[in-house]
Amino acid sequence: MTQATKVLIADHNPTTRTVLHSMLSGWGYEVVVASDGIAAWTLLQSEDGPRMAILDSRIGGIDAVDICRRVRSGNRLSYAYLLLLTDKGPVEDLVAALDAGADDYITRPFHSQEFRARLQAGARIIKLQERLMHAHEQLYEQATRDSLTGLWNRIAAIQILDREIARAARAASSIAVIMADLDHFKQVNDTHGHLAGDAVLREAARRMSSVLRKYDSIGRYGGEE
Repeated sequence: MTQATKVLIADHNPTTRTVLHSMLSGWGYEVVVASDGIAAWTLLQSEDGPRMAILDSRIGGIDAVDICRRVRSGNRLSYAYLLLLTDKGPVEDLVAALDAGADDYITRPFHSQEFRARLQAGARIIKLQERLMHAHEQLYEQATRDSLTGLWNRIAAIQILDREIARAARAASSIAVIMADLDHFKQVNDTHGHLAGDAVLREAARRMSSVLRKYDSIGRYGGEE
């Protein structure tokens, strides 16, 4: 079953919060609420924070424009879709909100079906971003991992070693490097075939990985090394 998209409702008016909560829950969203900008910002920063937010333009504590600006200036990997709920006012206020990072806005009084359509548009953007992130992770895995053993490949291992040497130099500490070569590995391939040799490499990698500490790294340099 597809997990419901989590949406934050940040509004200063308790009646509006109740109405929106009822509407969005009925449309299948997971809803969290905040009555001021400070609570809204805290929720958006949390590790499992909402991917979409409806921000009242009149919210106190931290205003909606500042929340948008903070979200966009952060290092959050997952995209947050920000919808501003506003009164009909000067176009400059809307421009400021959009410049600060708001994705869309809707004015009071709003039509429920229009509101729903705008949320659905935001949900599509969130799903697209998730697919892009997944594709990026797959590409990173292919670029840095050895396809047979799952260990870091040669390029990634050298990069990790460079970083560790630099870190040790800054901290005036030592670093240990071990090069392990499986003895007589050619005989395994010659006697039992390359599929058996591959199985030996995978098992050797598994056993070595199982005894590493969290801050240790292991990679396949090449062949059986």
